[in-house]
Amino acid sequence: MSRLSPRKTFFLLSIVVVIIIVGMHLSAGNTDKLTPFESTTRDVLSPVQRVVIVMGGKISDFVAFPVRLYKVSEHNRQLEQQVVELKEKLSRYNEIRAENIRLKEQLAFKTSLVGQLKTESAEVIGREADNWFSIAIINKGFASGIRQDMVVITPAGLVGRVTNVTDHTAEVLLITDPRSGVGCLVQENRAPGIVEGVAGGRGTVNMVNILSDLAPKKGNRVVTSGYGSVFPKGIPVGTVQVTRKEESGMFKTAVLETFVDFNRLEDVLVITSIKL
Repeated sequence: MSRLSPRKTFFLLSIVVVIIIVGMHLSAGNTDKLTPFESTTRDVLSPVQRVVIVMGGKISDFVAFPVRLYKVSEHNRQLEQQVVELKEKLSRYNEIRAENIRLKEQLAFKTSLVGQLKTESAEVIGREADNWFSIAIINKGFASGIRQDMVVITPAGLVGRVTNVTDHTAEVLLITDPRSGVGCLVQENRAPGIVEGVAGGRGTVNMVNILSDLAPKKGNRVVTSGYGSVFPKGIPVGTVQVTRKEESGMFKTAVLETFVDFNRLEDVLVITSIKL
């Protein structure tokens, strides 16, 4: 007699289990108490039922795993996109906030000079890449009343003067350029001198020709003197960092830290007229 194959044995066993379970269900009727046969059958088949339930759960998990994985991946992609959007919004917010601060400073500065100076607001739209601290291009020109030799400032202090003008732009020679010379004085002891840019100094300026007996101290403030130049008197220029003797021995030079940050120059005010 040939033996049944495992496959056929499992098939027949499955049929027997199904028949027994159906028979139990039909014979139970509405009674609450199980017959001895039903109890014995349930006890015998309970391990089989447990295996079937566990295997069914694992199969269900296996089938559902790719779907869950796709949903998690899609959720992560959405979160990453939200992070990118939030970073962009934060960047725009910070830029607008910084611009508002600059404009408020300009407005406060212009308000404090009402009756003294008339100014025109402008934006820096260009710098020379190989000579960053020499020339700045602004977006106002003849059409806005800008003329050559007009003084350019920010609420922080002196920037330079206009050298060339077109209808809608102007070139500003910065005080950090070696060709620039501004008559100034030390606010604390009234010592006069000339503020000049330094070649290759990355925005450094020196106050030269200071009499030795009037040498300023570190932290002293330097402002424009208004003597025989286009620059009005009293515009802040910078603070003294260090003082050293000049070659002649009669004068001293003071290295200044400018009040204006020439690395981040964005908005300026052009003085179009001065009330004497």
